[in-house]
Amino acid sequence: MNRPEIIDGYASIFGEPDLSGDVVRGGAFAASLAAKTSVPMLLQHKNGAIAGRWVAIRETGRGLYVRGLVESDGAKRLLDRGLDGLSIGFRPKLWRPRAQGRDLIAVDLVEISLVSAPMQPLARLTRLLSQRHAA
Repeated sequence: MNRPEIIDGYASIFGEPDLSGDVVRGGAFAASLAAKTSVPMLLQHKNGAIAGRWVAIRETGRGLYVRGLVESDGAKRLLDRGLDGLSIGFRPKLWRPRAQGRDLIAVDLVEISLVSAPMQPLARLTRLLSQRHAA
């Protein structure tokens, strides 16, 4: 399992409530992304559980698009078993209360994790592009 797995997907979807009722608004990540040189790729939000590295993170009209290289053998095995969830670790900077949850207008992105059960059910890998799987 030496070669990295190339993955991409959406770590956050704009305008859609997550399981806690939080709604991320378009542009919420702009200031944080402009200020950072990298964002860690973790496994299940565990500190020190580095799964690989993100090579692209950007906002689109749909949400927070990510593309990365999964380098940890343990994380690769979980991908092989069907793990396809993505989840953001963040600190809210500007938000408004909603009946349930918050409208997140600006957030500080801390990390993006590969997870089995994302808080935002639509935050999923869209492609697994490894040379191993392409054969």
